[in-house]
Amino acid sequence: MIAGVFCRVIRMSTNRLYLLIILLLVGCQQAGVGADSAVLPANGSGAKSKLSKQLKIYESTLLEGKSEQIRIAAATEMLYSEDPVARTILLSVLKQSTNITARMSVCKALIQSRPEQRRIKKIGDFIQPLLDILPAGSVGEATLAAESLLIYEYRQISEPLEKILTEESLPISARLNAIYALKLQPDKRAVIRLINLIDNSEKEVSDEAEETLKSLGIILEQDPESRTAIINFLEGRDTDEFLRDRLIWLEGQIHKAKDDLDIWQGRYLSALEEVYIGKKDDPERAKFLAKYLGDSEAALRLWALDKVYQDRVSSAPNPQLPVALESILVGLISDPESVVRLRTAKLLSLMVELNSSQDLLEQLKIEQYDEVKIELFVALGRACQYAFSANSGVQVSEETRRQLLEWAEKYLVEEDPKKAQKGADVIGKLLEQGGFASSDVDRYLNLLQARYKQAKDNTDETLSVELLSVMAGLCAQRSACKVEATGLYERLFGQAMNDEKNLVREAAVDGLIYIDRAKALKILRGFVNDSSLIVRKKIIELAGQVGGPEDLVWLSGKIVSVEEGESGPAWQTMLELFKGSDAGLLNEWIVRFDSNDLKVQLSVEQNISFLEIAEGKAIRENKLQMLRNIREKLAYLYKKTGAFEQAVKYLGILQADAETREERDEILAALLDAYLRWPNVGAATTILDNCLLEKDLEPTSEIVLVIDNYLNQPPNGADPNVVLKAISEINPTGKRPKWDEQVKLWLNRLGEATKSDK
Repeated sequence: MIAGVFCRVIRMSTNRLYLLIILLLVGCQQAGVGADSAVLPANGSGAKSKLSKQLKIYESTLLEGKSEQIRIAAATEMLYSEDPVARTILLSVLKQSTNITARMSVCKALIQSRPEQRRIKKIGDFIQPLLDILPAGSVGEATLAAESLLIYEYRQISEPLEKILTEESLPISARLNAIYALKLQPDKRAVIRLINLIDNSEKEVSDEAEETLKSLGIILEQDPESRTAIINFLEGRDTDEFLRDRLIWLEGQIHKAKDDLDIWQGRYLSALEEVYIGKKDDPERAKFLAKYLGDSEAALRLWALDKVYQDRVSSAPNPQLPVALESILVGLISDPESVVRLRTAKLLSLMVELNSSQDLLEQLKIEQYDEVKIELFVALGRACQYAFSANSGVQVSEETRRQLLEWAEKYLVEEDPKKAQKGADVIGKLLEQGGFASSDVDRYLNLLQARYKQAKDNTDETLSVELLSVMAGLCAQRSACKVEATGLYERLFGQAMNDEKNLVREAAVDGLIYIDRAKALKILRGFVNDSSLIVRKKIIELAGQVGGPEDLVWLSGKIVSVEEGESGPAWQTMLELFKGSDAGLLNEWIVRFDSNDLKVQLSVEQNISFLEIAEGKAIRENKLQMLRNIREKLAYLYKKTGAFEQAVKYLGILQADAETREERDEILAALLDAYLRWPNVGAATTILDNCLLEKDLEPTSEIVLVIDNYLNQPPNGADPNVVLKAISEINPTGKRPKWDEQVKLWLNRLGEATKSDK
């Protein structure tokens, strides 16, 4: 925890230094104070009676708003209001001490007004109420009041500030607060006043002045002469020189403070990580994260948000942990730090099951940072989409959806393509779900079309592609407005197919397919050689769904494509079409593949897949000659691939159907060769035994030649001695001299080869 406290101290110092740098940069450009000053009524009743309805809302929000951001927003609206009653309310809040949160919100509104450089009417009215807070308020209030005084030049507040410094009846804390106000002022006269306070009779005041000067980079010696020399030096510097010197020093301090912060923050977060990893129980982890999601330090809230995010997107996501933190996570949508709100919005875009739509919408209305606002909008769109999914358990009101649609229109018409994309995406999500009046549906469908026509001539096609994709999705079967979208967009998709940009055509293909697949294929057959691989693959896939025999020729040209990702899908589509074809068409394609007229060389695996389909068709339609041809090819192909079990199966069928002795002997020899190479020596010797039972085997017989070829060139890893031993042990019935002589020759030859190897 020491590291955590140290991080907070350094961060506070860094923030103060940044503030001083901003002040120095604008230096002499401080806002002037009007000479006129409003006079507050004796009591608030007169002002109250004149409150407009809007001012009543602002006042109520300032005094009772639960969110600091909302209170500041209300104070800001009244600060720039033309109604003098609004200023009276703010002054009254600054003067009373019963509602500290409201008073601090007014101070923060004043602080935020400085960089905006908007004119505040009768700004001088706020000087005395702010100065009155320094002696009377808490440390936090006094700090904000001092920072609020930076909207004035030093000359305008120096006199009343001096009264606080010299008024002995005030507590020491009041003078210390005044010293802090002096520290913030980017004016050499404020520094000189701090130097003079070194001689103050109150030791606490003297010590605080000295420490403040050190924090500004001014180290004083003890002797009065050296202090006088520094004062003379400062008085001799003009304003620009003074501010430049201070700026250089402050920049150095900022770099040092940031380096220290990074080091200690890194160490602290590493220690937190170790503690978190050590917690194996989900409830314990949730309790641990809940603590740091509510921490006052933004860096720790961000760390905890990252842990929740990692649990959601990790390889083993844990959906139970975020549920336990639902209310805390949703509450961070309105966090005071914009970076926390941004991270929370991105997280809620993933965690759509949380009931966050209303909170997202309310923050979207008041969010000041554009980047955060976009992420809130995206998260709200996804939350509304999820609410309409089956069994979501999340309710989104019709009013929320209507307001979201209005926000989506604002983004759609933006010139920024990224914002327009976000708007289009949300419009698509909402219209798909339905629930809107037909007039609203037509209006937004036309808005999408108009924005597309505006964007399609842009050199950057990103937006036009996104719009086409959204319009295509609205034509899909899932869309509640499919009929209306189809009537409006179908012609547009057809025109987009002639666009020179690949991404545009790729999106247009989806639209045509969603509308009518069969009709789309008729159009898209003219684009089978499109320059976009994605377009070609989509057409190939579509042909597999609704295509016919007429698509087989152009598909066959794709299976020899050298471009990765096209050949495989084309062949799979052809197989799908072959499955729906009759035996006659399949027989034609057997001839085509054999003749190579199409310059298509099928792989062994492709040929087998095709012939297996053709075999089934030939069996069902009793095409015997076609069936025999297919089985001969399959037996050869299976044997070629080493699938000897399947090869033996088909050879056995072919042998049983053989019509002549020569044909049967040829198949028997092929069967023997398959058994030997399988290997299935037992089945091979059975074939030989049956052959020898019938007759003696000549050296030139097919059977002997198969064995001789095997023994001369056995398969890799096979031992020919195993086969030869089994052959030599065959004991034929009757005399078989030619066979006996052949076996002796094999034994002698193999024996000599063995001796030679040794």
